[in-house]
Amino acid sequence: MTNSPSPRILVTGATGYVGGRLLKRLQAMPLRVRCMARRPDYLSARAAANTELVQGDVLQPDTLDQAMAGVDVAFYLIHSMQSNGGFEKTEAEAARNFAAAAQKAGVKRIIYLGGLGRDQDSLSAHLRSRHETGRILRESGVQTLEFRASIIIGSGSLSFEMIRALVQKLPVMTTPSWVRVKAQPIAISDVLDYLIAAIDAPIEGSRVLQIGGEDVVSYADLMREYARQRGVRRWIVPVPILTPRLSSYWLGLVTPLYARVGRKLIDSVRHPTLVEDNSARNLFPIRPKGVEEAIAEALRNEDEEMALTRWSDSLAAGNTLRQYGGLRFGNRLVDSRVQELPVPPAQAFEPIRRIGGKTGWYYANFLWRFRGFLDLLVGGVGLRRGRRDPSDLRVGDVVDCWRVSRYEPDRLVELSAEMKLPGRAWLQFEVEPTPTGSSVRQTAVFDPLGLPGLLYWYGVFPLHALVFAGMLRGICRQAERNT
Repeated sequence: MTNSPSPRILVTGATGYVGGRLLKRLQAMPLRVRCMARRPDYLSARAAANTELVQGDVLQPDTLDQAMAGVDVAFYLIHSMQSNGGFEKTEAEAARNFAAAAQKAGVKRIIYLGGLGRDQDSLSAHLRSRHETGRILRESGVQTLEFRASIIIGSGSLSFEMIRALVQKLPVMTTPSWVRVKAQPIAISDVLDYLIAAIDAPIEGSRVLQIGGEDVVSYADLMREYARQRGVRRWIVPVPILTPRLSSYWLGLVTPLYARVGRKLIDSVRHPTLVEDNSARNLFPIRPKGVEEAIAEALRNEDEEMALTRWSDSLAAGNTLRQYGGLRFGNRLVDSRVQELPVPPAQAFEPIRRIGGKTGWYYANFLWRFRGFLDLLVGGVGLRRGRRDPSDLRVGDVVDCWRVSRYEPDRLVELSAEMKLPGRAWLQFEVEPTPTGSSVRQTAVFDPLGLPGLLYWYGVFPLHALVFAGMLRGICRQAERNT
């Protein structure tokens, strides 16, 4: 395997959290990547041009031969966290089918990601099933490296999003006893480093490899650190009488997104998930991050992902987000609208390039001045700063109470708010060519800071919707006048 200049890698579970990020990393490497899914078309947007997509279902053994043909290393990242009753039997059957197909095809190594937890503890059904899956793969006759991880920290991971939802929504948290159980969280970037290093690591035989971060903490500690980095204060009040079942109801009440998996998640965190065997650290040149750095990285990556979002791609052409408060993307609240006009993109972009300063904001300038006055009263910058140049923009330029954070001539401007707000805000304009001229998409994004941030956004949303819609109409009218 180590002598192969370009091994063929099979990835399963690429529609999931870890698998999707692993696929992105693998595609940037000199590897031949094949991705198996029940619905390969779901992966077409994620897959690179040279990534092979194949149809396969681990519960239908006859679909696996083609997927396994010529594979050197296979990643098994399939997990049924949201399945209902009977999932243990189903997961065991899936693992047996996958292992048998891998052995038949001559696969050299299976890499599997499971969960930490001591077998002698009364493990939850899901964690017990994770361990059983690893055992089946290891006993298949194909060398299997089973990584067992604790809480995975990363924007989008179930545990991290649960922590975020609790901290953002509840200034005072009455928490059950499980939030004080010790764990060894690991950053998603470190998990991916381990998985990728395992492709050609010189390891003999099948192994169980425990991985975790630098720090031993509890969910309560994670909540406090997240709150600290977000600049909010939270009080955690323990309530020891909450059973796992009641805890799941509590979790579903305050974080509805997790209502379906709440019980399974709680069952899985009732016991410590600590690294007791440091073999992985001795075998791999990876030094995992601590909790502070892992959370900071998750928040930083989230900002980058939002900055790279092109709303003209992610939203249907001509679509306007009209529901009250816009839509949620992670923690962000997004209000987007688009208007088409019969002028070329450069002409449509011209009014956007001149926005702010003496030109104004194309609609209700008196309201903008009033907003600037209120900002000055609370120690903000207001609108007094104006612009460096009336028609030229550069990244870093001040535009009244905003600063240019992204700029692509004749195509895109992103402004980052510098007024006093209970959160962070961006205003983006994007111009795209159309068959009849061009379209201008305007998007407001708000990252609320706790309950005050949510109250602010939803409280002023009617006014924002009025002003932003008027601004977009004004920009388009001015562009047409410039004909």
